[in-house]
Amino acid sequence: GEAFGNSDKVIIASKVGHRLREDGSIFVDYSSDYIRTACEASLKRLRRECIDYYQLHTAKVADLEASDCVEALEALKSAGKIRYWGVSLSTYNPFPEADYLLAHRLGSGFQLVFNLINQRALPIIRRAQEEGFGVIARMPLQFGLLTGKLTVESRFPEDDHRHFRLTPPILEASLKALEPVWPLREQYGMSATELSLSFILSVAGVSTVIPGIKTPAQAIANTRGLMRLEEADVQSLLNLYEQSFAGLVDKMAKAEGA
Repeated sequence: GEAFGNSDKVIIASKVGHRLREDGSIFVDYSSDYIRTACEASLKRLRRECIDYYQLHTAKVADLEASDCVEALEALKSAGKIRYWGVSLSTYNPFPEADYLLAHRLGSGFQLVFNLINQRALPIIRRAQEEGFGVIARMPLQFGLLTGKLTVESRFPEDDHRHFRLTPPILEASLKALEPVWPLREQYGMSATELSLSFILSVAGVSTVIPGIKTPAQAIANTRGLMRLEEADVQSLLNLYEQSFAGLVDKMAKAEGA
């Protein structure tokens, strides 16, 4: 809010639906009352008159069918509080909610996981492009695997989510599967991070990508040097999914109980 205020030079996207209890635990709330209240609170903090893109945080089909949340979002849109709305989809099974929204022509887009390794959502991206829905790609660096900074010796403390997500066997298999990718760094004169982000933005149907940023240095590193890759290289990287990465993603999903 202090940095951008009501400037029309930036696009603001936010999410709603997850709340914190006093003990710090999270619970979901897609009620119309909460959506309206949360939106007003966000606008106040952001010092804006309107949120450009408002997303239900991992809402399920049952939540959408209840229509309470959909009606609330449409009411906010009609009131000029938000311009567009969509749903942030689950990591490993984004299809039910995407299919529901597309079939009923609800909302304007999705936030979904898509990167060099996890390409499960590619069919949604293709269909979204055909139907005129926008797509925000999240988790573009797959827990750091696509930064080029991890090695087979990398280990994570127990309070780091990667401790159970990137076990030694998964880490080793992932780094091995990525070996055919990295020669493209020299071809394009890019870092691993830049190549990974550029790949996502080169896939037709992807509107934008949101890498995690904690410091000013990361903000610069994650936005500079990006470019559209040659179509042949994009297709080659897409082909690697079935050849090398799909099985890895299945193992990652199993490790998370998804």
